[in-house]
Amino acid sequence: MRDDMIDEVTDLIREVARTVVLPRWRHLSDREVQEKTPGDLVTVADKESERALTAGLTALLPGSAVVGEEAVAADPTVLERVGHDGAVWLVDPVDGTNNFASGKTPFAVMVALLRDGEPAAGWILDVVGDRMTVAEAGSGAYIDGVRLKTRSDDPGADALTGCISRNYFPDELRAGIDENAAKLGRVTGGHHCAGYEYPSVATDEQQFAVFWRILPWDHTPGALILREAGGAVLHLDGSAYLPTDSQRGLLAAANHEIWHTVRGTLLPA
Repeated sequence: MRDDMIDEVTDLIREVARTVVLPRWRHLSDREVQEKTPGDLVTVADKESERALTAGLTALLPGSAVVGEEAVAADPTVLERVGHDGAVWLVDPVDGTNNFASGKTPFAVMVALLRDGEPAAGWILDVVGDRMTVAEAGSGAYIDGVRLKTRSDDPGADALTGCISRNYFPDELRAGIDENAAKLGRVTGGHHCAGYEYPSVATDEQQFAVFWRILPWDHTPGALILREAGGAVLHLDGSAYLPTDSQRGLLAAANHEIWHTVRGTLLPA
């Protein structure tokens, strides 16, 4: 990657957030909010942010392709680009849209760069807090320039805090997980924003996060950031997570020991 690429993408994301996303927060009219599917909202800010990011990212890296959440919603075949050779950007123009549309936080703007299908870099901007979390493969993870390192110990199941995003789990699996979650220290339903959950595991605000639906723009940036900080992001069966995966279920944890503790508690053999 070009030496200045990380900073150029960082500046682009912050500019789009400042000029496109933030001015719409708490200023959306009813006609500027729609449902893509029941309960899954899209706003004019999502669409305008994705257009601006797409133009800016392809200008920074000529010949690159973009897979954006809203482009895939309009044409599902766009998702096939994720596995293509060369440079592919993943764009989540407003992560946590339901929060954003309700005038709440958190919400984020997320971008990842894939090289031949492998994550090369990831960016997550907490828009209201103006906090940028960045990782480059092999070079570590940083929040506003300060290197991130996850905790290295495992305090045991009853001392762990985390979230389980329950919305999309199959009923039978959800019931078992809910029952076993009582054995963990503190479990919340999360913040409905993957761009919040991953950095919070990296900074030890919580020690794990569990998801079922794994759309690539939701998880590739955060998974790279957390792995570069020392964490573990694996499917519930222990297999590696890749942006091209269609397999459901993902557990992110501050380290591999905590990953196994949470997995063994929620889904005992």
